[in-house]
Amino acid sequence: MDTGWLEALNRRIVQCERCPRLRNWCLEVAGRRRRAFADWDYWGRPVPNFGDPEARIVIVGLAPAAHGANRTGRMFTGDESGNWLYRALHEAGLASQPHATHAGDGLRLRHTLVTAAVHCAPPQNRPLPDEFDNCREWLRTILRSGPPWRVAVTLGQMAFRETLKALRECGTGPDIPFSGFRHGAEFPLPEGRRLLCSYHPSQRNTYTGLVTREMLRQIFERARTLAEL
Repeated sequence: MDTGWLEALNRRIVQCERCPRLRNWCLEVAGRRRRAFADWDYWGRPVPNFGDPEARIVIVGLAPAAHGANRTGRMFTGDESGNWLYRALHEAGLASQPHATHAGDGLRLRHTLVTAAVHCAPPQNRPLPDEFDNCREWLRTILRSGPPWRVAVTLGQMAFRETLKALRECGTGPDIPFSGFRHGAEFPLPEGRRLLCSYHPSQRNTYTGLVTREMLRQIFERARTLAEL
């Protein structure tokens, strides 16, 4: 297949200006920075997708972190959620290394693409309904005409909900209730694909033990099995 689709889509995402509240917030955070990152030149724009353009596994998160991906310009890079995610992917054989510190750190994903329901960092990590709606086009493009994916892994209930909405808008949406989300839940999709649920590796979830490293590793090992890798 033509793998240039990902580069073309990412260019459109980075140039997006649909949500003034989010764009203003990203720029504000980039301007004042956090003391620990005072010497960083923050990305401060919509964060593009990251990974293999021929992925068989698509991972859907919520949104970039203000001082994580909004700083580094790469999904789940530069914060604790990303540390958990990429360690689990590495342990499952889907990432070249277990850490993600900056966009040039050499990390490569195998058979895996990481995206988000919203591509700009939102205030208080809470996108508004119209912001989800504005950004869903990018997720629809991936699910409908992007990589030859077999498994979609949703990180958290909001990502699960937005993935279901995107699938329905693509005309392939299954009759799955939003309330069906739970860690480890699996749902069949058309064409033999599967939807796999995981708790988000946020600090709130990892600090409280709601999700453990073993739980997260098992999710991606299961994703590999479902994707026949």
